[in-house]
Amino acid sequence: MEGMENMENKNAHRGEADMGEADLADRGAGDRGSADREAGDSGAADRGELDALRAAFPAEQCLPPLGWDAVLAFEREQGIVLPEPYRTLVAEICDGCSEGPADVDGLIPVAAVPADWGCAQTQRVLSKPFPLTEAWVWEDDPRPYEEIEPLIDEVCNHGSVVLGADGCGMYWHLVVTGPQRGRIWNISDVGAAPFGAAFGHTTAGDGFAGWVAHWATTRRPWFDVVV
Repeated sequence: MEGMENMENKNAHRGEADMGEADLADRGAGDRGSADREAGDSGAADRGELDALRAAFPAEQCLPPLGWDAVLAFEREQGIVLPEPYRTLVAEICDGCSEGPADVDGLIPVAAVPADWGCAQTQRVLSKPFPLTEAWVWEDDPRPYEEIEPLIDEVCNHGSVVLGADGCGMYWHLVVTGPQRGRIWNISDVGAAPFGAAFGHTTAGDGFAGWVAHWATTRRPWFDVVV
């Protein structure tokens, strides 16, 4: 897969402990004020980032936002709190946009998976920690596939929402649970790599706002390595 050669570390690090997601069992009404109070580990969205997101996604191409009641219901059901500013985007701006990252169908709704997703949605467990902290090219892993297949399934299905697809078995994930919470990962049929300048793979920020800005302002490859 193009760009995967830029992954620097090919050893998988198993996730340790969850970052301590907020207890979602006793959520109240879904107004914005109560949403901010309930998301103790999520914090308020940066208004500058939200303005940039509104500008990046053409309103005429956007799906309607879910509203805070529906976002809170989704979080209760999944046992997670969505990271900002993605959380506010889905609640107040749009729940997906056909004009935007990723390349195939743009940004998909928070509860959706791409049309070519191979496994059942029920296999996905958002409340379990995303298991990696460093890139892993499993097609180069010397262990038997029978040994690493369950680990690959965890990478694809645990602790993240799928933002969209770039085709050829390449998907964008936003991590919602675990040490990588709030960061974007690119997961394909050959391996998984983190997105963003913090990991040395691109000049962009490693969170959702940085991922969108990289697409909206530069249109440069996702693996745009800093040299």
